[in-house]
Amino acid sequence: MASDKKFVLYVVDQCGHDGEVDARPMFGEYGLYLRGKLVALVCDNRLLVKPTPGGRAFIGEIREDLPYPGAKPAFLIDEKLDDREFVSELLEITFRELPEPQPKRARRSAAPKAAQGRASGRTTK
Repeated sequence: MASDKKFVLYVVDQCGHDGEVDARPMFGEYGLYLRGKLVALVCDNRLLVKPTPGGRAFIGEIREDLPYPGAKPAFLIDEKLDDREFVSELLEITFRELPEPQPKRARRSAAPKAAQGRASGRTTK
């Protein structure tokens, strides 16, 4: 079941950080980005925060779940989702502990057909 857009907007609002949290469609669900860094997922109307040691200590008694089959476990935030200060602080801790995202490589433009033929050893006569 895909997440409801109203739920996603609610989660973004609960994150605080006025304008610094962005929900982007991702594989039929949503990724939550804080200042450009992926910190959580919204899948099946659930908030799943990327696990970090600081987040684990902050939450205390954690519940983990898989965002989708084959994914790594993440912290499931359900009962405390209505606590805006808690969610905001958890995302800030997570942001600080996660590595910076890798810079995206520039896409190579397609080579002209004639150049492709020469590169493969074929001639274009």
